[in-house]
Amino acid sequence: MNLVRGQARVIMRSEKWISAFLMLHFSCFSCMSCGKVLVWPMEYSHWINLKSILDGLVQRGHEVTVLTPSATVFVDPENSSGFHIEVFPVETNQEDLASFFENWVTLWSNEFRKLSALEYGASVQKFFFTYSTLIKQQCQSAVLNKDLMKTLKKGKYEIVISDAMCPCGELIAEILGIPFVYSLRFSMGNTLEKYCGGLPSPPSYVPVPITILTDKMTFMERVKNMLVFIYFDFWFQNFDMKDWDQFYSDVLGRPTTLCETMGKAEMWLIRTYWDFEFPRPYLPNFEFVGGLHCKPAKPLPEEMEKFVQSSGEHGIVVFSLGSMVKNLTEEKSNLIAAALAQIPQKVLWRYQGKKPDTLGPNTRTYDWIPQNDLLGHPKTKAFITHGGTNGIYEAIYHGVPMIGVPMFADQPDNIAHMKAKGAAVEVDFHTMTTADMLNALKTVINNPSYKENAMRLSRIHHDQPVKPLDRAVFWIEFVMRHKGAKHLRPASHDLTWYQYHSLDVIGFLLACVATVVFIAIKCCFFCCGKLGRKGKKQKKA
Repeated sequence: MNLVRGQARVIMRSEKWISAFLMLHFSCFSCMSCGKVLVWPMEYSHWINLKSILDGLVQRGHEVTVLTPSATVFVDPENSSGFHIEVFPVETNQEDLASFFENWVTLWSNEFRKLSALEYGASVQKFFFTYSTLIKQQCQSAVLNKDLMKTLKKGKYEIVISDAMCPCGELIAEILGIPFVYSLRFSMGNTLEKYCGGLPSPPSYVPVPITILTDKMTFMERVKNMLVFIYFDFWFQNFDMKDWDQFYSDVLGRPTTLCETMGKAEMWLIRTYWDFEFPRPYLPNFEFVGGLHCKPAKPLPEEMEKFVQSSGEHGIVVFSLGSMVKNLTEEKSNLIAAALAQIPQKVLWRYQGKKPDTLGPNTRTYDWIPQNDLLGHPKTKAFITHGGTNGIYEAIYHGVPMIGVPMFADQPDNIAHMKAKGAAVEVDFHTMTTADMLNALKTVINNPSYKENAMRLSRIHHDQPVKPLDRAVFWIEFVMRHKGAKHLRPASHDLTWYQYHSLDVIGFLLACVATVVFIAIKCCFFCCGKLGRKGKKQKKA
């Protein structure tokens, strides 16, 4: 174990030296070639992750402008951390926007799971239609605002950074005539990456997101994966793409589609890495930068540190359900609190709801916790998480095993990845009991294999020649320096769907084979007929 720890320290020291050298190199280069960056962001955890990239660009000396609607939940114009925020007016007010997302979380985490598969699919689709309409309204408010677009054109920006799950950034880039880069975890069914980005996704061993499958599937699991694969193909084609296509065509003044425009992205920065992902094919313009927001732990606030130290040899458990879930029902909070009260560890729980009646003396609730710093604390034994990508990566970064309580969106899929890699135990949010939560905690804390697997993932994460954030910033600067990255763009974007699958070639070859077989059969019939007639003549003679 000491040898392993020593190796880990050597790897981390090497990584620090390499990253320091690259930071110095990039900084020196950037001083001579600082650029202007325009950003079309998305809310909640997407913004938290993207902001890390923007902070990195600002540190390199780039001028960053974030384009945001007047109704926003997370993008705070008063706390811009060194970059400029350009606010444009929209009809939606901030309260309605926040209410929309809160209702979505409540419905998806509580009500949707009670529905049948068909009802569930229809409900999720209805939500995405509503979300799409909201984003389209914001996009229209931006691109049809003549004063705003005039200001942006005068700004002479060199690149647009956008979240692929929030369309419009690519349209603004087209209007301004500049390249753009995407930040993305994944889209529903991998449809955007597959159809717009050209990313190969063989359903035989690449699980469709939200199926909660791994890359090693049984026959029936492959059947399930294929059915979901087909469903999302149908879902994507019948989404409100026609409205988006018409809107983009009207704005640009030429026939085009949303997917065609998205397909022009120079780079897709995927917010995962091979410590999380299952091996799969990818393209030169797809870069995996998972954990780019992770940092070494900083000292805790004095009062919190005292509470942590009071745990003694038992250590602590960190509990957070992310940025979108602020409280739970009284029943859920009480059964969870009852389980936490029965473990010897001290618990720090990010929770803004009513204080549970069953809350034990070993548990403290906070409106906010320094999650990364707590996960990096040497006394941390486990992390209870909803399964958001940002939180999982902080746990991987610090080598902390997890108890997953997934609720909606990508969370079940994320926890499935961690379970498959032996670093997490899952508890069903909808059916869990106090005993379920308690058993999961005891398993993860007392079974050393979970800690060992979490540390293994941590070593893989740290054993990279360049840190994820530096890699993300490098590719953005690369696109800026070369005014694009067309040499990385696959030719598949220029093919029709039947050309991509070589159906025209297969059809041609089958026609050739059929022609040869037909000619051969005709020749055989002709020869046989001729021989038959010759035989009859000889018999008569």
